[in-house]
Amino acid sequence: MKGFGGRRPRYCLTLVSGMVECLCFAGVLFGWASLVFVLKEDGYFGQYCEESSNSTASAPECSRQDEQFSLVFTIGSFLNNFMTFPNGYIFDRFGTTVTRLLGIFLYTTGTLLVAFSSAAFSEMLFPAMCCISVGGILLLITNMQVGNLFAGHRSTVITLYNGAFDSSSAVFLIFKVLNEQGISLRTSFLALSMCSVIHITRTFLLMPRSRIPYPLPEKFTYGHVNCGKENSYNVEKFERIKDEANQSKKENETDSALPQEGLAQSFKSCVLSWLFFWHLMWLSIMQLRHYLFIGTLNPTISRLANDDPDLVSKYTNAFAMTQLCGVLCAPWNGVIMDRHKGTPLAPGETEREVDLRSSVMSLFVTALQCVCFSVCASVPVLPLQYLTFALQVINRSFLYGGNAAFISMAFPSCHFGKLYGLIMSLSGVLSLLQYPCFALVKGVLGGDPLYINITLTGLTLLTFIHPIYVYIQCKKSAEKKAEQAVCQGTILAEASF
Repeated sequence: MKGFGGRRPRYCLTLVSGMVECLCFAGVLFGWASLVFVLKEDGYFGQYCEESSNSTASAPECSRQDEQFSLVFTIGSFLNNFMTFPNGYIFDRFGTTVTRLLGIFLYTTGTLLVAFSSAAFSEMLFPAMCCISVGGILLLITNMQVGNLFAGHRSTVITLYNGAFDSSSAVFLIFKVLNEQGISLRTSFLALSMCSVIHITRTFLLMPRSRIPYPLPEKFTYGHVNCGKENSYNVEKFERIKDEANQSKKENETDSALPQEGLAQSFKSCVLSWLFFWHLMWLSIMQLRHYLFIGTLNPTISRLANDDPDLVSKYTNAFAMTQLCGVLCAPWNGVIMDRHKGTPLAPGETEREVDLRSSVMSLFVTALQCVCFSVCASVPVLPLQYLTFALQVINRSFLYGGNAAFISMAFPSCHFGKLYGLIMSLSGVLSLLQYPCFALVKGVLGGDPLYINITLTGLTLLTFIHPIYVYIQCKKSAEKKAEQAVCQGTILAEASF
């Protein structure tokens, strides 16, 4: 941050306001377990409950109601991922302002749909949660570029924003608590929709029209209100000049084991690389594990608590409270990735190669966390779920923050929006498996998810392939550069004779 001068207060205000935006709005969908508790009390999808065939049972059979709530979350979480690719294209093509205005429109529409829904119109939850989900991810995408303003802490800022995105799921816990105090969901969601004024104000005062480039040009300024004109340095032109310089430099170098950054690495070559494929698998498997856990949390706790409403409320609140810690956990992953910043590079070594090498530890730790979380979630002991909640929020904050940071360092910045969107979209397709898994548990497995949990735990072991692959590629690249250095040294020595 050295040398920012008078721009430093604006940079810091952009950073803080972006974190508040992600923390309070962007990822509220993932507080679904808290919202479902209130929706059930208000009678949403109540028509799917049936009188139990067991004459001694006092409560009706509501498994079909649970399926409807699970389907709402499945579709919303799927679109949260799947629509990220077209959203990323919109961001890369049209810039920040257009993308944010679209996101604000969708988000506001979604909150208003929930506000004016009722038990008689429960189906309004489907389009409402879809709009909130897609609008929220658009806010996150446009905020992650703020990390480019702080080059020495870029990964830390990106992971911090993703942690705030995760923690925003606690907003629905606040709605649940307010509902218990007599404040209706309609009032809460109307208040949430009115906050769109804040998003619009921030769009025009603290965000660029196009994008924040990386690395940051000298005297870079941004914002619509900046002495009447934004000095954005024509980001596309800046990146084109930088890519041409990289291409010119590459023509004089031999190929390395890692894909080169610059004009030569097209969007297609990035997508077809093994680096992209294994990162996709790493994200998709762990994301499926988290989505299934969140989507089935309410019925799972109900089963373990023998349908005791007080216990279910207690554990639902505990889960939602742990989500607040996501914003505290995520930056540690960024610290792991940024730990090499400020240290001198080895001869012939690029900053990108060092970034990738430092990411190996982050990728491995995230995979290990997921295995531990999955094992705890598989044990049908109610008190153990406190530990499961803690491991889940730590792993989720590492997962999404690490995903965005890895894409930003492994591939050219000009493709970030498209690549981030594509990988989230493809992983979202796999996340659709959560609904058939839920239906399988409710049907064939008689409500016991043990076998599904064991299967998913086995799948999470495959995520260790990604850090191993990155480590091997970094090692090959380093060995190749060492061989080149030896050859050049030999040639110079022979020339001196």
